[in-house]
Amino acid sequence: MPERISWSWHSDTTSRTEGSPDKYAEAIKQLAAAGQGAPKGRTFHAALESDGEIQVFDLWDSQGTFDAFGATLMPILAELEIKLNEPIVGLVHNVIEG
Repeated sequence: MPERISWSWHSDTTSRTEGSPDKYAEAIKQLAAAGQGAPKGRTFHAALESDGEIQVFDLWDSQGTFDAFGATLMPILAELEIKLNEPIVGLVHNVIEG
């Protein structure tokens, strides 16, 4: 299996605001407008909603492509006042499709 990294984050529960799904939708809209709706190197994206908060799980082909995406993502999150907990980053051990 080629090297892949996973990246997961969720909003900071101490600053939780109603509308986190709406802010997620706006972030996705802004990423698409910036040409990053389907960024190079991201092979999987899932957004899970629980108790009004969004948790994101992505698979990337390398740390470098994720870092390049972050240059677009982080200013958008800051503008939308989406505060994140520390992301969980790790090497993918296994992927089972289907």
